[in-house]
Amino acid sequence: MGIQGRYIYWAAAAVGGAIIGFIIAYCLIGFVAGLIVLSVSLCTGAALVFFKQKKGLHTKKEDHGVFIFAYSRRM
Repeated sequence: MGIQGRYIYWAAAAVGGAIIGFIIAYCLIGFVAGLIVLSVSLCTGAALVFFKQKKGLHTKKEDHGVFIFAYSRRM
């Protein structure tokens, strides 16, 4: 199905962050370190986007616990 909704922006941010990370690592350490930073950033970003998208486009809080229905108002 592909990436939908707000996760398109998350994926774009992950790609942009990976490119910026590559440039910084390349300038400071070298080409191989830049490639490592790029691949780790892209894999982490893709995994995060697909994991969050699988939970649903509109993630909701899941309440875990015991709920007691106290009373009912009758008319």
